[in-house]
Amino acid sequence: MDRTPSKTRAALWMSGWLALMLIVAVAGREATREVNVFQLMAVRGVLGFAMLYPLIHMNGGFAIVKTARVHVHIARNLIHFCAQLGWFFALTLIPIGQVVAIEFTMPIWTAILAASFLGERMTRWKIVAIVLGLVGVFVIVRPAAGAINPGQLIALAAAVGFGISVAVVKSLTRTEQTLTIMFWMLAVQSLASIGPALYVWTWPPLSTWGWLAVIAFCGTFSHYCMARALLHADATVVIPMDFVRVPLTAIAGWLIYAERLDVYTVLGAAMILAGNLMNLKPTARKPARGR
Repeated sequence: MDRTPSKTRAALWMSGWLALMLIVAVAGREATREVNVFQLMAVRGVLGFAMLYPLIHMNGGFAIVKTARVHVHIARNLIHFCAQLGWFFALTLIPIGQVVAIEFTMPIWTAILAASFLGERMTRWKIVAIVLGLVGVFVIVRPAAGAINPGQLIALAAAVGFGISVAVVKSLTRTEQTLTIMFWMLAVQSLASIGPALYVWTWPPLSTWGWLAVIAFCGTFSHYCMARALLHADATVVIPMDFVRVPLTAIAGWLIYAERLDVYTVLGAAMILAGNLMNLKPTARKPARGR
């Protein structure tokens, strides 16, 4: 598999991630009106398998999913499973834009883990991108004084879980095929959710099945895009690109759910975009010494 370093390729794959995750946020809000989050995760896993199988078949069948790092896949996906449960549950408690904004404390944890355990270098541009992105998030959210909504705490815990998950995925891309990572994600998370889903199971209306199918497709292949992006760039480069999802989700919340879109959202979005442009700045090479 091509692992050539390229910020341009990473950015292209991340654009796919952004579009699909934006759809997942809206579909998740709609689906959780009718189904429990455990049901949502179980159906997503089963449908995701069906959607992923053609790619597995075209790439040599299930031999491609063999791995010597099963324990890493299991640990990563149990953490990611809990984070996803929290994320979908938070969608039922607080505005969609706020869920995504709080999620963007994730790069702090990803950057720390990637620098500490994967040997990635924290350049000044990466630090500036993260700082500007987080400031932009806080400008958009503007946490009000008073009692903290439980949904905010759940979204924050989910962000920590996502940060750990992304750092582990970056480690896995050094030895594993993208389809291997995807297969084990669906396998572990399906097994983890099926028991609780059966316990609370109620048949959703036909319209909700449409939303569940959308979540399965977009949720599965968004992670394919993320894994491909991480093949071409460090996690500390890839993840700040995801800050663009904050203003995009804020706009979607305004258009679909009449959630606020004001001057603070525009200002925050500008900071986020500025941080991403700085993060994509090529690293200066040291001049070669003369003989």
